[in-house]
Amino acid sequence: MANILESDIKFLPGVGPKKAELLNKELGIFTFRDLLYFFPFRYIDRSRIYSISELAPSMAYIQVRGKIVSVMEAGNTPANKRLVAILKDPTGTMELIFFKGIKWVKEKLKPGSEFIVFGKPSEFNGTINMVHPELSLTTAEAIFGGSPIMGVYSSTEKLKNSGLGNKAFAKLQYTLIEKYLSGVPETLPEHIMRRKGLTPLQTALRNIHFPINEHELLKAQTRLKYEELFYLQLSLLKQKSIRTSKSGGLVFKRVGDAFNKCYSSLPFPLTGAQKRVIKEMRADMCSGRQMNRLLQGDVGSGKTLVALLTALIAIDNGYQACIMAPTEVLAQQHFKGISKFLSATDVKTGLLTGSTKTKERKLLAESLKSGELDILVGTHALIEDSVEFRNLGLAIIDEQHRFGVDQRSKLWSKSEITPHILVMTATPIPRTLAMTLYGDLDVSVIDELPPGRKPIQTIHATEAQRARIYAFMKQQIKAGRQIFIVYPLIKESEKMDYKNLEEGYMNIIEEFKAPEYVTAVVHGKQKNEDKAYDMDLFAKGKAHILVATSVIEVGVDVPNASVMIIESAERFGLSQLHQLRGRVGRGSEKSYCILMTGYKLSKESRQRIDLMCQTQDGFELAEADLRMRGPGDLEGTSQSGLAMDLHIANLGRDSQIMEDSRRLAQEILDTDPLLEKPENRVLREQLQLLRKVGKEAKDYSQIS
Repeated sequence: MANILESDIKFLPGVGPKKAELLNKELGIFTFRDLLYFFPFRYIDRSRIYSISELAPSMAYIQVRGKIVSVMEAGNTPANKRLVAILKDPTGTMELIFFKGIKWVKEKLKPGSEFIVFGKPSEFNGTINMVHPELSLTTAEAIFGGSPIMGVYSSTEKLKNSGLGNKAFAKLQYTLIEKYLSGVPETLPEHIMRRKGLTPLQTALRNIHFPINEHELLKAQTRLKYEELFYLQLSLLKQKSIRTSKSGGLVFKRVGDAFNKCYSSLPFPLTGAQKRVIKEMRADMCSGRQMNRLLQGDVGSGKTLVALLTALIAIDNGYQACIMAPTEVLAQQHFKGISKFLSATDVKTGLLTGSTKTKERKLLAESLKSGELDILVGTHALIEDSVEFRNLGLAIIDEQHRFGVDQRSKLWSKSEITPHILVMTATPIPRTLAMTLYGDLDVSVIDELPPGRKPIQTIHATEAQRARIYAFMKQQIKAGRQIFIVYPLIKESEKMDYKNLEEGYMNIIEEFKAPEYVTAVVHGKQKNEDKAYDMDLFAKGKAHILVATSVIEVGVDVPNASVMIIESAERFGLSQLHQLRGRVGRGSEKSYCILMTGYKLSKESRQRIDLMCQTQDGFELAEADLRMRGPGDLEGTSQSGLAMDLHIANLGRDSQIMEDSRRLAQEILDTDPLLEKPENRVLREQLQLLRKVGKEAKDYSQIS
């Protein structure tokens, strides 16, 4: 019975091959388990019956009991044909409107018959109506599965049109629970259930779909959230425990010429935070265990220099290092930056990207294999089979979340001895999310900006202030500064977004006429050489304005640029706005970030814009972003990128459960690292199952 949940969904009574195919494609539901763990996203109290006089169009889904007074067909063309029924209760009347299934509904709605109708009230010409309400003859029929609190499931138009609306979904869940729930084994050991006061799994699964009352629903949610976050943390901490218990990491005892020459030639002192982080990494690399560290630092905090000095420790110990960046622009930026810092040393560096010429590639490959090349900077090109290191000792990965797990492991498999790993990100990640996304890594944070950095003044403006903004831009250009103008580019509205960018570009050219002003433009539809030409024009100070998509969010370093204008700023998340703002304020001049928005802003958009104007602390903004939008929207960090998928827990809202479950997981692993004790057998088996299920789910997602 234990394996019943792995059964193909088509074998569940009421599904069959056709509906199964739809559930596969639309919702990724392939097995009984997938359906059982497909939880409602909200709930409606069906125990209350409203009177018609209470109804208002602002209400959510509610129910009314009344008698059908009359039924008539209206509309004289197939396009506007509809059935209108009048429902009456002691307080008034309302219209029930149906555009589909008219013949079937007409037979059901006989004048004088009584119904409980359920739907969302709306208003037309002063009359309250409900379009396509659910119809039930009795309260028992309306309250499905014996529960007065009804779950609402995510759906799609295709599913609804194929008869898989919310009620049909609830029926499938009810069938599954009634027939098979008794065979679902408990997934947490008795000692954890007792200690944390958690409800049994079968009770929780029944009450998450068909809650008896609010209290039981809350208990079910708590149990399922705790279990999810506990297993996620147990998986990450177990990986970390296995890694740290193994010796075999390269030992870098020496700090030699390369490090000392570079360090003593720096034109500025390191910040206290930079020094602290380098010490943490040195300790890792001397420990005899493999370093696996995440380096977090806000935009401009000096992560690249820290990474370079760490790479020089590897080189002083006779090994090579590499830096992998997600884009060509960022790889070139890193290469230029580290070459400048290395001018006082004999360290040899190379750059490998998609546009590196064949002849150059061949030379790079030869000097890399012979060990003549010390540091190789590049993009995904670093993981090509033709790239062979003589002895890779340190792999540095920038903006780690933009690379898949396979790409990362391919990089460190290029060395016979496992190299030390340093992962960097300029996207400030809240603690709870870092614990989850990078729970198996040690974390270092550079929480200090270099001295002399002036705060960036952030201003919110609307279309009405456009003329003043243009005047301000001209004043800045006259003072010798440069300006970024960024447009959003979102996949779903790509065509429209490119049109907005082109229109914006034309307006700028019109307002800032050549030859007095030079405007460059960079976006994804350009050829690489055109993009590079315009970017170069701006970087060298030959263009005053750069109009771009958020392609410039990572890695464009133009110290002379002092103004960042973000168009339609309400369409960006907080983390992304903060990243874009970090492109200015890199020189000694005062810098500005202007957030342009429409007049009408949602409450959430206004909150985001206000927060941007109030603080420049990336971690504070990231915490707010996580609370407001959930982890899926944080730059590149979607919940599906976790060690296992979350069905109910939310990393933003459930941070307390997360921290508690992590403490418990750590406590268990401290006394039983391999989960070999009899009382932890369930944990070991469940971890294996969850990894298997997670892997299969990812395989399925690649098929569709």
